Amino acid sequence: MDNRPIGIFDSGLGGLTALKELRSLMPGEDLVYFGDTGRVPYGARSVETLRRFAMENIRFLKSHNVKMIVAACGTISSIMTDEMEQALDLPFTGVVKAAAKAACRATKTGRIGVIGTSATVQSGSYARIIGAERADAQVFAHPCPLFVPLVENGYIDRDNEVTNLVAKDYLTPFEEEQPDTLILGCTHYPLIAPTIGKIMGDGVTLIDPGREAARFVKEYLAAHQMENENKQGSTRYFVSADTQDFDAIAARFLGHRLEREVEHVEVDSLTL
Repeated sequence: MDNRPIGIFDSGLGGLTALKELRSLMPGEDLVYFGDTGRVPYGARSVETLRRFAMENIRFLKSHNVKMIVAACGTISSIMTDEMEQALDLPFTGVVKAAAKAACRATKTGRIGVIGTSATVQSGSYARIIGAERADAQVFAHPCPLFVPLVENGYIDRDNEVTNLVAKDYLTPFEEEQPDTLILGCTHYPLIAPTIGKIMGDGVTLIDPGREAARFVKEYLAAHQMENENKQGSTRYFVSADTQDFDAIAARFLGHRLEREVEHVEVDSLTL
């Protein structure tokens, strides 16, 4: 048994979908969530900047004595190197590897679609992992940068006209590419999965990266006797920008109001 918390970080709010899945699968675990809302968005930043932000966010979580770290951010997960992960001296997972492996298991035709931020798509990370798992797979990736602001501004209803127009525009290339599996390569995207699924059609399996990462964490902790199952777990929330609107927006991701106040972290305190 290991009573230390699990640390989760994201550029902002999307990682709350992964936190929700972690809480559902492991109700006894304590969780520490950090949303780097003071430096969002991550999607258009350079790889060097993203790697620096990742290590700063990880250092913050390590200061809370976490036992494992989850990068609940497709952008960060796509640019983390093996060397960076090995240097942490702590179990680590991102959402990319778990989602890519799940897509390989789900696909029947080997044709896999990926949507994500520009940085995620440009990294080619999903294609590399999928190629290593299934040499016969074909990967079709397209950036969908407007999905994040749409979600964060509440445009998440299945029949919202604006979100439907944007989604149809982004997803049109898949009509020719015909994937049977689609990775929602950003943790914001599951909130508009009904819209995406409606456009893609019933024959396409959607892969939720937060859910797959949570399953990996559960399996890892069980395999290493690191679970904490003796109580109802608590969650602490930290953000690096104003906390005023976080509670209301977070409720969209979690399906409930936060159980405790959000705590503020100064961006300057994060810098290496």
